[in-house]
Amino acid sequence: MTGGEALIEKLGDRLSGLRGRITPSAEMEKITWFRAGGLAQALFQPADEDDLAAFLKAVPEEVPVMVVGIGSNLLVREGGIPGFVVRLSAKGFGEAVAISPTGIRAGAATPDKRVAALAHDSGIGGFHFYHGIPGAIGGALRMNAGANGVETRERVVEVRALDRQGKLHVLSNADMGYSYRHSSAAADLIFTSATFEGYAEDKDAIKAAMDAVQHHRETVQPIREKTGGSTFKNPEGSSAWKEIDNAGCRGLMIGGAQMSPMHCNFMINTGNATGYDLEFLGETVRSRVLENSGIRLHWEIKRIGQFKAGREVQEFLGQML
Repeated sequence: MTGGEALIEKLGDRLSGLRGRITPSAEMEKITWFRAGGLAQALFQPADEDDLAAFLKAVPEEVPVMVVGIGSNLLVREGGIPGFVVRLSAKGFGEAVAISPTGIRAGAATPDKRVAALAHDSGIGGFHFYHGIPGAIGGALRMNAGANGVETRERVVEVRALDRQGKLHVLSNADMGYSYRHSSAAADLIFTSATFEGYAEDKDAIKAAMDAVQHHRETVQPIREKTGGSTFKNPEGSSAWKEIDNAGCRGLMIGGAQMSPMHCNFMINTGNATGYDLEFLGETVRSRVLENSGIRLHWEIKRIGQFKAGREVQEFLGQML
């Protein structure tokens, strides 16, 4: 019996009645864009918000529960993830609709790009930046995703979320506590949907803005590689890629992981990178940037799970600078 099967058997009747899918010992490398990482002890894909609430109420609080999106901005460590990983399904959480001439409601599993397309079709301006973000709305809400000078916080009106006990919370824009690539909303909240507000705009103008976003991505970002997008947040007064470049890390490789020669703030799996390779490369870059400029880069990619024994990675490779 695997660890995941033992966990599911231990919970027994607590999980009866759930309509979603439970998978023991789930291979996280299959659902992350890096295509690397260890196993989740168990994966739960809820059917809808009510099913997710029932799951959260059923699972004892001592069992870890972690939510992931479409895996675009995620690095899973080789030792795997204890407890349950919750992945919101497209069927239950992937709907996006225009609710007014300038308003949109979208589920947390809706790809950002789909929201941009809906806004265009509805003549709603202010969402073109989502056309260039390879993630889903849940992640955008959590990290205040932004691009091309626009951030999620500028569009959010209200967010629905469930806490670890399965209780529903409705958060205002102010409740989300937004700052650069960050929300101060409680870490245990699982966002399920949100409403957004844009403004009336000519469809041709929206299409032109979306085309500009796409052109920018295609010309400066390695979008056809196995990547997690921007690896580090931009430090105040500078750009992460400039600091990485100045530290001589453009194209740097460790194992199968590489800082992209095209855009050196993008980390890529060249074919056989492990979670260890990717994180060790990232901390090597942080160490070299710190040594070169005194700037401490902060991860934008979310790293989750446990290290495999003997393959731990220290922040800045343990430098005390």
